[in-house]
Amino acid sequence: MESSGKYWIPVFNALEKADINVCLTHPKYVKAIKGKKTDKKDAKWISELFKCDLVRSSFIPPPDIRQLRDLCRYYAKLTYMCSSEKNRAQNCLTVCNFKLDAVFSDVFGKSASRITEKLIEHGNADFDVAPLVDGRCKATIEEIKAALDGELTFEQSERLKFIRQHMEQLNDLKSALENLIICLAEKYQPQITLLLTVPGISEPLTAIRILAEIGADMSVFETAKKLVSWAGLSPQNNESAGKKKTTRIARAGAYLKPLLVQCALAVSSSDKHPELKNKYQALKKRRGGKKATIAIARKLLTAIWHMLSKNEAYNAVLYRNADKPPVARVLTATQAVAFLRSKGFLIVDEETSEVA
Repeated sequence: MESSGKYWIPVFNALEKADINVCLTHPKYVKAIKGKKTDKKDAKWISELFKCDLVRSSFIPPPDIRQLRDLCRYYAKLTYMCSSEKNRAQNCLTVCNFKLDAVFSDVFGKSASRITEKLIEHGNADFDVAPLVDGRCKATIEEIKAALDGELTFEQSERLKFIRQHMEQLNDLKSALENLIICLAEKYQPQITLLLTVPGISEPLTAIRILAEIGADMSVFETAKKLVSWAGLSPQNNESAGKKKTTRIARAGAYLKPLLVQCALAVSSSDKHPELKNKYQALKKRRGGKKATIAIARKLLTAIWHMLSKNEAYNAVLYRNADKPPVARVLTATQAVAFLRSKGFLIVDEETSEVA
């Protein structure tokens, strides 16, 4: 059957409970001929392709992994909603001529939050700022006062109150959801322990979110390259007449890819794993920072595939040995002649003028 939106899920669940092996495929791989498309003809065309073994089966994880994936994706949605609310709160301050982002690295830190509460109470900066500012703040009191040269209107003040209230509710919901996710993922504790050894993965929730996307059984992916391509981290192979038209990555992995990119960014600036940091710096010089980050994310996912397949922890020595230049090989005269002949060269003996 082909996947179409969410409509395939009830049918898939019913067939799965009946112990029927379902081959779910993407519609773009089984499109019928243009101009002859009906539901009956599509079903007949898919059956013909399946009999010829031309239907690609999509990766469908087990039911418990699917439930865990839904919760983890809901957690990601809540994170996105928190970011949106922060942007709205920043907009409230900006339209009222408050530039807290110019003097604070985090507008929602302790010092900036205390100042924002005072602004909501007074509507302007007619209060002493010094007791509210933490000693670690790099900006001076004069610079902070200059950034508060504005007036918070009643409408924006009420809007800011609602935004802050919604953010508190979202944070409470995220905390409760995180506890539920960790509780449901206890059966995969051995795999989570392995993933915590991967560079850039320092929290159990990050490991659980990765595990919820790819599953614990790596036998469904024949090789690490198949997993990397499924996650949308593999460059396109679009070449014609010896020219590469594009090497863009696919849009797949909407939840897994950003997570691996965050891990790659953390590793690229850390000295704890020089094998990955040095690789990032070398690629950044030639291809740019964005492509280098994707390459490091691809290396991390490749390592995860091998770790879950072999049930082994991350081993940095293997990566360091792989990055070493190959040892120069010394060829004998016979081997050199055989090598040149395999490349299409003619070896002529100067004394006898014979072609070897």
